Amino acid sequence: MTRLSVNINKIATLRNARGGDVPDVVQVAIDCQRFGAQGITVHPRPDERHIRRQDVFDLKPVISTEFNIEGYPTPEFLDLVTAVRADQVTLVPDAPGQLTSDHGWNTRHHLHFLQDVVARLREAGIRTSLFVDPDPEMVEHAALTGAHRIELYTEPYASGYPHDREAAVAPFRAAALQAHQLGLGLNAGHDLNLANLGFLKTTIPFLDEVSIGHALIADALYYGLEQTIGKYLACLRD
Repeated sequence: MTRLSVNINKIATLRNARGGDVPDVVQVAIDCQRFGAQGITVHPRPDERHIRRQDVFDLKPVISTEFNIEGYPTPEFLDLVTAVRADQVTLVPDAPGQLTSDHGWNTRHHLHFLQDVVARLREAGIRTSLFVDPDPEMVEHAALTGAHRIELYTEPYASGYPHDREAAVAPFRAAALQAHQLGLGLNAGHDLNLANLGFLKTTIPFLDEVSIGHALIADALYYGLEQTIGKYLACLRD
């Protein structure tokens, strides 16, 4: 079964809007795991507009599944993820003030930089995933970095799904097959939701994990967190 990692950034956004500790980010992580999620994802940005550096340390002791930390590999970020011993680090090419991730790495252009970063994370015993577009050249060079996995940036699939889901998923299926041939594990994330997740799961082979935050937290406003996680897990069952 493809694993579900719940991105709890939006919980932190809501907390930060008012100050204090409501909602409690740590308690939500505990509850997500209790309700069946197989991982927790956070993306601590330099401006701490949602997940804060301290949150990462507070969350680590309560993660009983898998702790996936996303971010651009600045020296400060690498110090953070190695200090807490993240289970997985997903490297994204985001600028410091970027609203949200909107493209994958140019793994050819940044090959040597990524090789150095991946080597450091491997030495720390951390699985590394690179955020990439479903482009054959980018997948090929991702393998050359030494990364364990790639995470396919699925916004183009989500945008195209309502119009022609077969055409929208085709490059992602091809990238999945290529990644498997190159020995890369496969994650996916961005704009996945209850409408499009099931088709992605049944069409793309070798999918290890999806990371979902915005849509899942929004759905939880209507269904409640426990029922929402159950619905997403149902989309991922073989």
